[in-house]
Amino acid sequence: MANLKELRSRITSVSSTMQITSAMKMVSAAKLSKAQDAITSMRPYAEKLTQLLQDLSATLDDDSGSKYAEEREVKKVLIVAISSNKGLAGAFNTNIIKKVKSKIQEEYQDKEVEVYSLGKKANDILKKTYPVHTNNNGIFDELTFENVSEIAEELMQLFLDGKFDRIDIVYNQFKNAATQIVMDEQFLPIQTFESESNKQLDYIFEPSKLEIVKDLIPKSLKMQLFKGLRDSFAAEHGARMTAMHKATDNAKELRDDLKLSYNKARQASITNEILEIVGGAEALNG
Repeated sequence: MANLKELRSRITSVSSTMQITSAMKMVSAAKLSKAQDAITSMRPYAEKLTQLLQDLSATLDDDSGSKYAEEREVKKVLIVAISSNKGLAGAFNTNIIKKVKSKIQEEYQDKEVEVYSLGKKANDILKKTYPVHTNNNGIFDELTFENVSEIAEELMQLFLDGKFDRIDIVYNQFKNAATQIVMDEQFLPIQTFESESNKQLDYIFEPSKLEIVKDLIPKSLKMQLFKGLRDSFAAEHGARMTAMHKATDNAKELRDDLKLSYNKARQASITNEILEIVGGAEALNG
């Protein structure tokens, strides 16, 4: 059993750690509240815009399709990996890294693949094995639609220039504070889905349907990327709050165990001292 000095030192260390994790939990909870409000308020708009675009695109003639919907033989692929700049968030970043590696090794094993990293943690790991086209860690310092639009425009231009035949986005979708869902979405070329509902559209278009679709596509792509980043931002704080909550509970449990061990060791030490005093007194009396 460790001596009393070692136990006291460990108790102090664990208590300090518990205070840090508890503080980080409260900070993440405050940030999560704002991030959650932001993503939940924009989701209906983003989903409706995507649905409208898909409905309209599916009704266009084949020869009037958008340049962003051009299907090419997939030879070069760009994977946009959205992670965080900081750790201590459980499996938040690990899940993204695993998903990207899985896509490269299984889905695109015979393709040329590069990574567009948004977030430091994924970049630090993936750059050791795969070519990184761009690493943008600063986007989370000021996560605005204007800043995200610049990245989306860059991705769209890369596709139009033929530098990549397909662009995918991998990110964590926010469900609740304890649950994040790894999402794998095709960014470009855009996908259209024809159904009975969009065959029966009865809209009046001004200007033409084609012009509206061509104007909506860039906006929809920008919104898709912005939603992914907002989702990831909220999911990060949820994951970190949960991780710090568990860490605080574990630290408290460890501290309690150490205190129990300390009290037992102290009691044993006092008992030994009493026995030594009694033994010495009896020797003198004898």
